[in-house]
Amino acid sequence: MMTLATVVLADISLESLLWWIVIGLIAGFLASHVVRGAGYGMLGDIIAGIVGAFIGGWLFGVLGISAGGGLLGSIITAFIGAVIFIIILRAIAGMPRRRI
Repeated sequence: MMTLATVVLADISLESLLWWIVIGLIAGFLASHVVRGAGYGMLGDIIAGIVGAFIGGWLFGVLGISAGGGLLGSIITAFIGAVIFIIILRAIAGMPRRRI
C-alpha cells in the first residue's frame, strides 16, 4: 500500500526539489530579515520559505491573486507566505506560557 508521501515524492524530480530549496532559501532569507531583522540560519530560512510557498500559494489561490509565473512570481508568493509564517511563529513564541 502506497502512502500519500510516497505518491507525492514519486512525482518530484531532483530538479524540481532543487528549485523548491533555492526558492525557499531566497524567500525565507528575505522574509526573516524583513520580519525578524536576522535570519534563522540556512536550514531555518529554507524551511520558512518552503512553508511560506505553501501558505502563499494557498492564500493567493483563495483570494484569486496571481503573482505571475516563473521564478520571480514563485519567489514573491513564497516571500509573502514566509512573512505570514514568521509572524505567526513570533506570535506563538511570544505568548506567555501557562503554569500547571
